Amino acid sequence: MTYDEGLAQRIREGLGERSGFTEKRMFGGLAFLLGGNMTVGVVGDELIARVGPERAEEALARPEARPMDFTGKPMRGWVTVGGPALAEDRVLDHWIATAVGFASTLPPK
Repeated sequence: MTYDEGLAQRIREGLGERSGFTEKRMFGGLAFLLGGNMTVGVVGDELIARVGPERAEEALARPEARPMDFTGKPMRGWVTVGGPALAEDRVLDHWIATAVGFASTLPPK
């Protein structure tokens, strides 16, 4: 599967000069890791974001989000964001900030 390079570039720009990020091909797309922990990624033309179990319900209440599900079993603490909402920088920035906030609480791998 390919991934939307334009969305990946927007994520890079959204992450800015933050240190500790690496990129890795995962899930047939591209993942951005902080200290070795996956934070956000691009699969096809959609964003996947690691929001953490405590914020999952709140995240899924947003209209652009749905559970991340690659295997038939949703991954707890993760969401998929797609559609026209991603065209708005403020929406993308929200998901990047939320995912970075959670990943920042995890110990480095």
